Amino acid sequence: MSDSLTVSPTSDPRRVRAADGSILSIPPGWALLPPGDAGLTRRVKAAGPSWTVVEKKGRKIFSQGVWAPESHITAARAVLEGERATPAYAKRREADVRRREREQAEYEVDFANTVLRFLAFAPAFTAQAKKLAVAVAAHATPVGSGTVARTERIPIERRAEAAVIAWMRHQTTAYDNLKIARVKGARREVRRELAEVSRAVLDLHRRDVPHAPAACPLCTALGRLGAPSA
Repeated sequence: MSDSLTVSPTSDPRRVRAADGSILSIPPGWALLPPGDAGLTRRVKAAGPSWTVVEKKGRKIFSQGVWAPESHITAARAVLEGERATPAYAKRREADVRRREREQAEYEVDFANTVLRFLAFAPAFTAQAKKLAVAVAAHATPVGSGTVARTERIPIERRAEAAVIAWMRHQTTAYDNLKIARVKGARREVRRELAEVSRAVLDLHRRDVPHAPAACPLCTALGRLGAPSA
């Protein structure tokens, strides 16, 4: 069998499991192309048959590489390395980097502003709202962070809300030190309960009524941060 397939790994590095559960041996002359170079992987897949190895861990799927004829991998790598050695390629890469940096900076600002709108703190707590928005955006928006802020599956407003609740769970509650039973749904229930507590703390700052900062978990957490940028 030498079709283009998506398979999963087995304990034997030279054998994989097909979607129908059957065990397949790696064809002679094939080699494993490790993940990490999307351009090379695309070319190898386009060159002919290949087996993409993926492994599911929880809800996430991780690539373990692509099995393909070694000659295809060698040829594709040689062509790609030649292209990447040209001044034109270097110029495109530089432009791409600048574009991504610009887009990232714009997203960080947009996300922080969306967090501010979600917070809707009373005027007396404007400074706290700005500091919290900056802190949440700094934590949630970096590329590769794996946080909810990086997904495009839900509107940015919901991303901002989820990011605030996640930040507060770690910064204003004892969540990180809790011993949660390894029972299905237990961690989800703890998070739900802590989210309700966090929402109550946020609501406290939506009312223009002073409160004792020392007794407020959010004010205490924000006090540990530096001043927000103007």
